[in-house]
This record gives sequence, structure tokens and C-alpha cells, in this order.
Amino acid sequence: MGRGKLRIYLGAAPGVGKTYAMLSEAHRRVERGTDCVVAFAEHHGRPRTDVMLHGLEQVARRTIEYRSAVFTEMDVDAVLERRPAVALVDELAHTNVPGSRNAKRWQDVEELLRAGIDVISTVNIQHLESLGDVVESITGVRQRETVPDEVVRRADQIELVDMSPQALRRRMAHGNIYKPDKLDAALSHYFRPGNLTALRELALLWVADRVDEYLQQYRGEHNIRSTWQARERIVVGLTGGPEGRTLIRRASRMAAKGSGSEILAVYIARSDGLTSASPKELAVQRTLVEDLGGTFHHVIGDDVSCALLEFARGVNATQIVLGSSRRKTWQYVFGPGVGATVARDSGPDLDVHIVTHDHVAKGRGLPVARGARLGRARIVSGWLVGVAAPVLLSLLLTSMEHGPGLANNVLLFLFLTVLAALLGGLLPALASAAVGSLLLNFYFTPPTQTLTINDPKNIVAIVIFFAVAVSVASVVDLAARRTHQAARLRAESEILSFLAGSVLRGETALDALLERVRETFAMESVALLERASDVEPWTCAGSVGPRPVARPEDADADMPVGDHMALALSGRVLPAEDRRVLGAFAAQAAVVLDRQRLVGEAEGARKLAEGNRIRTALLAAVSHDLRTPLAAIKAAVSSLRSDDVAWSDADEAELLAGIEDGADRLDHLVGNLLDMSRLQTGTVTPLIRETGLDEVVPMALVGVPDGSVGLDIPETLPMVAVDRGLLERAVANIVENAVKYSPGDAPVSVAASALGDRVELRVADSGPGVPDDAKDRIFEPFQRYGDAPRGAGVGLGLAVARGFAESMGGTLTAEDTPGGGMTMVLTLKAAPGHKAVRREPPARVAS
Repeated sequence: MGRGKLRIYLGAAPGVGKTYAMLSEAHRRVERGTDCVVAFAEHHGRPRTDVMLHGLEQVARRTIEYRSAVFTEMDVDAVLERRPAVALVDELAHTNVPGSRNAKRWQDVEELLRAGIDVISTVNIQHLESLGDVVESITGVRQRETVPDEVVRRADQIELVDMSPQALRRRMAHGNIYKPDKLDAALSHYFRPGNLTALRELALLWVADRVDEYLQQYRGEHNIRSTWQARERIVVGLTGGPEGRTLIRRASRMAAKGSGSEILAVYIARSDGLTSASPKELAVQRTLVEDLGGTFHHVIGDDVSCALLEFARGVNATQIVLGSSRRKTWQYVFGPGVGATVARDSGPDLDVHIVTHDHVAKGRGLPVARGARLGRARIVSGWLVGVAAPVLLSLLLTSMEHGPGLANNVLLFLFLTVLAALLGGLLPALASAAVGSLLLNFYFTPPTQTLTINDPKNIVAIVIFFAVAVSVASVVDLAARRTHQAARLRAESEILSFLAGSVLRGETALDALLERVRETFAMESVALLERASDVEPWTCAGSVGPRPVARPEDADADMPVGDHMALALSGRVLPAEDRRVLGAFAAQAAVVLDRQRLVGEAEGARKLAEGNRIRTALLAAVSHDLRTPLAAIKAAVSSLRSDDVAWSDADEAELLAGIEDGADRLDHLVGNLLDMSRLQTGTVTPLIRETGLDEVVPMALVGVPDGSVGLDIPETLPMVAVDRGLLERAVANIVENAVKYSPGDAPVSVAASALGDRVELRVADSGPGVPDDAKDRIFEPFQRYGDAPRGAGVGLGLAVARGFAESMGGTLTAEDTPGGGMTMVLTLKAAPGHKAVRREPPARVAS
């Protein structure tokens, strides 16, 4: 199902007839057989508008009670259920009553459009969000109900409902808009002629811009390159030189002669980034253009003339303003200049104005595009070798009584030309060839001391010398450019290799990737922006550097990623060839952002699943493991309270012992549940103190059966930094678990030893043991290995013990006991700077 089409009647002011025009269109469509209904229309008590509602099907409104008052709003569900071909929805900017389906009526319209229903709506120019401040400054009234401009711009059709201020005021005077008791106030305040004229101008200009967008879209779709002079657009070509301000002011005066004219200043930069433009001067000219109501554009292009004409035709410009060339006369050997080329190639659809200024023919300097790749030091060396060295060589050769001969002289001069080419590139080599040719002719070819050559062979020799020199210089220059390209391609390949490697490694650090972008392109800041839809504001998903931009339009360079995401960079304008790599970075940034969010969602899902699993296990524990001792206690108490049986003292003692045993089991189970809850919520805060193991471990063995544990704690053990209470609970749980699985004839061994700055407490049993792949699982909550009987615990003992150990900076791991069984190794930190002291041996618990 396709999206519905939106048609909007845009009013210049209230009362111009938007609703009337909308209802008239509905009658025309109904007469043509279109299924058209009135979803919501407000006639405001105007008789003629009310009459237009007759004959049209109206969908019943929804009644909403708010603050003891009853309101009616459009019933979106009813319209969707009715599903007409066209729905009429008045007052697009209206704010719905709290409790409605959507906060704004334009959001209701979006639902209808998504359902494939065509919508005809109305809105006034003062309700557009971008014009709120302007309308308030004109009328003195702040519009509370607004609609985003983008919602109206996306309409398939926009029709302006216009009326002159005088006609509108006459309509009001006749009572067609407001009741008589409100006429005087309205005419003297909001509906003053000046206010209505300003609102009318706003509406006309806004619609004109929208028409211009349609025109640009049509020209692009039909590949129309010629200029359609529907509106004066003046393009000002800037070079970054001081004459730019003169050109901008001249263009502004030209634009002032025609209403609605537009100024577009454009600076063409070469793709290699080499330019003699002053960034400070460009910033000043940009500010000047914007102050005069124009726009500034920065375009990349190797051929300045071609790029300027392409830009002018792309914006449907009618005039181009250029300055007279600053080049000196001799510099025209490099070409006719931008102004002459643009005037020649502009064609009949573009007028080119050449403006004189104070800097005409004052020089621009030599071209630096190619030689700059070789470096300043090499260029200077090349010019010295190419110009000064041939002169010195001529003085040296002429001072010799018997020189090496013309052939050898030619070779020596050729050597200097080749050396100049190797150092400075093309221009120094050409200069060297020219100077060398003149010197050979003047000093070494008969007749000497003149530029005349008698022997044709000498002419051939000099011509060959010059040709070889130029060829070598060209080859060196080409090699320099190829080297530059190779270095750039190598850098691009390294960057793309880095991106590919980060994808394979699964790196998810968005800030690190954005920082790499900033370093790669030498930018001030980089931001990854996104928004939920075309009408939502941009939000920053991640940024690096100072003062990141908040919108792609404010960036010096931006790269869109899909429809609602963009990578925005500020600092400088990027050449076109850099955008390939920037596109790869932008795509990777989007992937990293998605991966981070997926990881976060997965972690949240894991925590939810873990919480559900723990709750399920807790319910199982409560339903069985806790009820078993409770049932035993209740049975014993019921027996003692029974009057039917006369219990002996021995029987009563046994029943009381059963009650005590059940209560102990309940206390132990509830204690473990509370401890696990504290660990899960992160509320365990250990109080670390220096403690001796021989003071804590015996206290932890109080609850185990006599003779089931053998204790061996050396006297020379250092003190440990632990929380005594947490350590006692952890050891008690470990020993209890070991006793549970150890055979009755094999006591559990509890031994301690010192290893460097650590102390190990090893609890070894001779039970069935645990396979290696299950050693980590036994420390998870509610895990009971093997065929542990019900009522033997809820599987929290080891989980609590490990949690307490880690909260004190220790570890708890499981190892195999030699000969069979499992050994729990509790590693604790020794007290810092504390050496072992001899203490009284602890009581040995053994049997």
C-alpha cells in the first residue's frame, strides 16, 4: 500500500478563505465520484463556510473530557476504519486536547497518509515553526500552535489562498469572519493593513521558494542544463583576493534593482588543496555576503572556469560577476584567464559582468600547484641550479685557455638542466634549458659574443640540447605527480585496511573511530548526527573535538549515511577525492553505533534473562527447599501441642531438636538468599582489616559435624586484608559444600599456605569431583551439580562465597583433588607490609 498524497491550502492570514477553498475542492471531487469525507472541519460560525459542509459526509468526532470540560477532536480510528479515498482535515497546526491519540493534528494526518488515505488540509503562514519569531515581531502576537516547516514542504501540492489587505478588511467589516463585537479590536490590532501586507509577503516568498524547489527538481529529472531566467540569480566568483568585497557589493547593487533577486558567492578551490587564498579574507567575504542577504558556497574543482559555469547552471543563475584579472601581462602566457574563459563559454543564457577594481594587473604570483608537491627547499635549489649554475659554468669555461669543446660543453649544460629538473621540477628545468641555450650560443658557438650561429650543426646541437632538457624535466615532473598520487593511494589503502581490520576485530569504540577521522583529515571536530525522521531535530550520537556542529548544514564537510544519519566535520573544506575515504569512515561509524546499541540491548536482555532465571529458581527454592524445613517444624510443633498423645521427655527432646534443626536450615537458606541479593544489587561493602586466618576459620567450622574436617593453618602465615564477617561466611559455605559431597569416612581437609603476597586457603574433599567443563558453572546462582537431593540447599553457597571473595579482592576457583574429589582454592591478599609473626597455635579441629 502506497503513501497517501497531501494537499495543503496555505493562507496568508486568517479569514482569507482556506477552509472554504478546501470544501469547494471536496464538492468538486464528490461530483467526479471520489469517495471524500470530512474528518474535521471548523466553520467558526461563518455562515458561508457552514453551508459548504452540506452534502459532504462527516465523520463523527471523538469526545474528550479535560479539566471538567468537554472537547471534540478528530477521531483518527474512525477515519481509518471508514477508509475513504480523500479525507478533509482542517487546521493542520492545531494542538490536540491532552488524552488524544497524538499531541498535534499534523501527527494525526501523518497516520492517515501512512494508511494510504489522501488528505486535504489548511494552515496559515503564521503557524509555520520557522516564522514564529518573524510573525511575533510583526504582529506582536506569539503563535502557540505551530507545525514544522518540513511537514508542509513535503506536501505534494501547496496552493496559496491570497487576498489583498483591503479586501480582507472589507470582508471583516461585513461580518463574514468575526462577530460584530470583535471587529473593532481585530481591525485595530492584528488585522492592521501593515500586518496583513507583511504576512502576505511572507506567504508569497515562502511559496516562491517552494516553487523554486519544484523547478530545480524538474530540471534535474529532465537533465535541463540551460538557464531558465524565471528569477534573477547572481553568482559572484571569488578568488580569496582583496577584490572580493568589491565584487560582492557590486552584485548586491545589481540585485537591489530587481525584487526577489538572489546573490550566491562561490569560491572554487582545487582538489589538491593548494591555493593562495587567504582563509581570513574568505571568512570576511563570507560574512559580508550573508550580511547582504546572500549565501556563500565552497566548491572543489581543478578547472576553475568549468567548475564556476557548472555551479552557475546548477543553481539556474542568470548572471555571473567576476573581477578583472590581477595577473600581470607576462603571466597571460599560462592561458587567457578565468574571466575570458567564462565569458567565452557562458553561452547566451548567462550574462557575465567583468568588474574593475584597485588590484587589476598587480600580480598574483606564479602558479604553485605542481611544484609545491616537491617542497619549498627543492624548488629553491632547482632554480639556483637551473639559472645561477649555468652562468657560473660559463664563466669557468670561458676563463680556460683550451676548453673541452662544444660537445662537452653541451653535455655539461645538459647535466645542470637534468639536475635542476631532479631538484625543482618542470619550471626550473625549462628556465635552465633556455638560459643554457643562450649561453652556449653566445659564448661557445662561432662567431662568439653574438647570438648568430654560422654552422648548422651547432644549431642542431643546441636544439637537441633544449629538447632533451625539456623531455627530462617533463619526465621528472610526471614522476613527482605520480609519486604524489601513489602516496595518496597508499594512505587511502592503509586507512581502508584499518577500517576492514576494525570490522574483523569487532571494535566498538565510536569515540576512537571519530578521533581517527579527525586525525586523518586534520579536522577540529567530528560528530555523528542522527534523527528519527525528516521532521525531527538532529541529535549527536557521538563527537570528538571542541565545538562539534549540531546540524550537517553547519559543517564544513558532511557525509550522509542513509536517510537519517550523517558524519559532520568542521575545520576545513575537503577536496572531492577525500570524500571516498570519508564515505568509508561514515559507513563504519554507523556500523559501530549499531553494534554498540545491539551490545547494549543484548546486555539488557541478558540481565533480564538472568533476573528471570533467578526469580524462577527462587520460586522453586521457596516452593520446595524452604517449605521442607517449615513442614518439619510445623509437624513437630503440632505434635507437641496435641493433647491426644502423652509424649515422653525423650520424645519431646527429639521433636524440639527437629524444630531447632529445621530453624537452622531455614536461617542458613534465608541468609544465603539475602547475601545473593546483596551481591546482585552491588550493595556489599566490605570493611577491610588485617586479620589472621586462625582467628576466622575455626569460627566458620562451628556448624559442621564433629570429626568431618581436618584443619591445618601454619603459625607463620602472614595477616590477610579481609572483612572478617564476609570471610567467615565464605569459608563456612565452602566447607559446608565440601562436607556435603565428601564420604563420611573421609574428612575434609582445610589447609592454608603463603605464596608471595597472597595467602591460599585450600578446602579439599574426596567426593565424586566435577568435570573441567562444569567447574565454572558450579559458582553460578541456583546451581547444584549432579544428583544432589532436594532439600540439600538452593545452590547459592558457592555463588555467595565467590561473590564475597571477589568483593574483598580475592578469588575462588575449583581444582581436582589428587586421588579423587574437588579442592576449592580461596586466594586472599596478604596485608601490605605485614610480615608473618609467631602466634599461639590455634585449636586443631580434627577427629
